[in-house]
Amino acid sequence: MTSLPASIDVAVIGAGAAGIGAARALTQAGVSVVLLEARERIGGRAHTVGWQGHGLDLGCGWLHSADENPLADRVEPLGLTLDKTRPPWRTQAFNLGLTPAEQQAFRDAFDAFDDRVSEAARRGEDRPAADLFVPGDRWNGRMDAISGALNGARFAEVSTLDYDAYRDTGVNWRVVEGYGALVERLGQGLPVVRDCAVQRIDRRRPTLKIETTRGVVEAAACILTLPTSVLAAEGVRFDPPLPDLIEAAAGAPLGLASKLHMAVQGAEDFPPDSQLWGRTDTASTGGYHLRPFGRPMIEGYFGGDLAWGLEAEGEAAMFDFAASELSDLLGSSFRKRLAPVSMSMWGADPWSLGAYSYVLPGQGDLVTGARARLRRPAEDRIFVAGEATSPHLYGTAHGAWMEGERAASHALGHLGIETRSVEVKA
Repeated sequence: MTSLPASIDVAVIGAGAAGIGAARALTQAGVSVVLLEARERIGGRAHTVGWQGHGLDLGCGWLHSADENPLADRVEPLGLTLDKTRPPWRTQAFNLGLTPAEQQAFRDAFDAFDDRVSEAARRGEDRPAADLFVPGDRWNGRMDAISGALNGARFAEVSTLDYDAYRDTGVNWRVVEGYGALVERLGQGLPVVRDCAVQRIDRRRPTLKIETTRGVVEAAACILTLPTSVLAAEGVRFDPPLPDLIEAAAGAPLGLASKLHMAVQGAEDFPPDSQLWGRTDTASTGGYHLRPFGRPMIEGYFGGDLAWGLEAEGEAAMFDFAASELSDLLGSSFRKRLAPVSMSMWGADPWSLGAYSYVLPGQGDLVTGARARLRRPAEDRIFVAGEATSPHLYGTAHGAWMEGERAASHALGHLGIETRSVEVKA
């Protein structure tokens, strides 16, 4: 689809995993639907780019909880390749900077921290997770570096209730051709209007009047799958306003995780699918996945304040930071072996303004907190879906997908259509 219809049953705003999941479910149910996408591509924060025949994920890359993930079963039927190599997250290649005993000590400290957070959550305490650090502990900075990867923010910004609510089976797989490539294929054949940013939703009439950069469409209902930071910044205006929705979105902002893919000469020096962390005493450090899929590459990963700072300085600064950290670990000449290939800039992307959501302290209650408020429909015809509305699978593509299907079910109910299972197989 290249032009807007004049009217539609359901308009889905945003063609990421949630939007595609919603649109597939609605299409299967037989209602008329249009996907409105501001970018010139679909997939949202699932985005794969090509390099020398390889697919490099700038956004999500791991099928988390893969043994339960509804997207995992769709990989091979779509002609893509599932890789079940275990992630290297709990190791440090060559024991650089940390002895095996120190690595175990850190794992024990982090597990104990997780236990303290869980105990606080069971008591109903909605407070900064960093309150559960042991004061002065040598591992606090490193734990905040891990929080940058997990939450896109330091633990001081993260609600204990929300952090504890996340559920994961510990099984993590990948798509060799790219997670973004999977989401893109799942969106093929859907009625998408690209380069079509929604600017205003007029809800004063029996039908919603949706104003976009490519014209106006009227819809009986709409599903919003925009990132919370875009909603909180009022990237879409509502008439009359929806202050509760905006406040809820502000309570679950997007943190930032940035990726940098680098080619490396002499990659055979490193074991495939291994990992290094740059430093052990600070949150301002990167994680480096060596030879992902056995490729002659290193994937750098930066989270939280560090990622925001590096993106603000620009792409050259991100590569310089990574090259400096790796040279400190592997020798001053190592920089000459590296070359930047691609990097994400999700914080600077006006259609994302971050990578994935976390919830602020005081907003983590599963019934009254930010994610629960986001899930509540407005007038029973404006529905919000995405990873940020998932109470237990936030920050994941499959969480977004499942929330898109949930919103589709609610939209069908609004239209008076029996809401049988709306799950769509590949």
